[in-house]
Amino acid sequence: MLLRNKKILLGITGSIAAYKSILLIRLLVKAGAEVKVIMTAAAKNFVSPLVISTLSKNKVYIDWQDNHEWNNHVELGRWADVFLIAPLSCNTLAKMANGNCDNLLLAVYLSATCPVAVAPAMDEDMWHHPSAKKNIAQIKEFGINVMQVANGELASGLFGEGRMAEPEDIFNFLVENYFRSTILKGKKVLVSAGPTYEAIDPVRFIGNRSSGKMGFAIAKTFYLQGADVVLVTGPTHETVSYNGIKIIHVESANDMFDACTTNIDANIIVMCAAVADYTPAVVADQKIKKQDDLFQLSLAKTKDVLKYLGSIKKQGQYLAGFALETENELANATKKLKEKNADCIILNSLNDEGAGFTKDTNKISIINAKETVSFELSSKKEAAENIVEYIINQVAK
Repeated sequence: MLLRNKKILLGITGSIAAYKSILLIRLLVKAGAEVKVIMTAAAKNFVSPLVISTLSKNKVYIDWQDNHEWNNHVELGRWADVFLIAPLSCNTLAKMANGNCDNLLLAVYLSATCPVAVAPAMDEDMWHHPSAKKNIAQIKEFGINVMQVANGELASGLFGEGRMAEPEDIFNFLVENYFRSTILKGKKVLVSAGPTYEAIDPVRFIGNRSSGKMGFAIAKTFYLQGADVVLVTGPTHETVSYNGIKIIHVESANDMFDACTTNIDANIIVMCAAVADYTPAVVADQKIKKQDDLFQLSLAKTKDVLKYLGSIKKQGQYLAGFALETENELANATKKLKEKNADCIILNSLNDEGAGFTKDTNKISIINAKETVSFELSSKKEAAENIVEYIINQVAK
């Protein structure tokens, strides 16, 4: 699990956005984190301590003492890997900026030795008030990591800035800022994903069924291992969860070639995109009308991105390619390995149930000059983890 054995202290203050903390706790616990929660007295008006305690599987801290036992604010601040206050109300923000200490949450904040992050939540006019801006600037000077507020519907009925980030975004923020591995820290990784669209006229194109899911999963996995990741993607509905991944959107095979060859200073390159082999030799300026019963289209071979990268591969650079086959899978993949001068080819076959385009699962084999390593059918996320682990082990040799 992504956050196994990680310790997260969550502070909940008096804001209508406190309901989102319920969903956030579920995400954190499901990911393997241990979660403890501190609430202000005002927060109890918006979310039940019983619900929070049940979901976090820990007692909720509100007052300085419970059942005549003192709650050690110093111990809580030292226990956590990160202290997140979400939502952060305008009132608690002001107290943090000025060093006030009139409740348990603030006492823990002032004594915490772990990193502190906040997710503000307030109405737009409050968010833009000079005092709030000043207080945000002040806590940033203290080293507090402040999440960007969202723009949307507010409790007042207005639309604007001040809305607390969604639980999924807060979860990704924590992972990205505090819980990435350092295995590939300082390493650059280039990944390609998705299909390419080759224009026939301003309306039509030649394409394929690639969804981009596999390439996006690989890019995310490399990023979580600490790498600096550039993701070049053709048209797809997939999105990245982490702001640190640099994404370059392209459309055609030629666009893909240009984007990849201008980012070749990577330590690891994984070409997962389903790049078109052929493109129309002539692209019509206007939409082609339906007239004759037969329509002939002349196609020209596209630039071979993987082969070119293999021809200029530097010493110490690791190059992986993908092969989607329908027949003679192993022989064709082995041939591709040699012709492209790749370090490995990741093979998947449309003959394997659950593998291929658009699906959420994949069954892969990784082929290099010395061996073939096969994996069982799994989610594309798990397949990506297997691929990244394999490449890390190969690079380390």
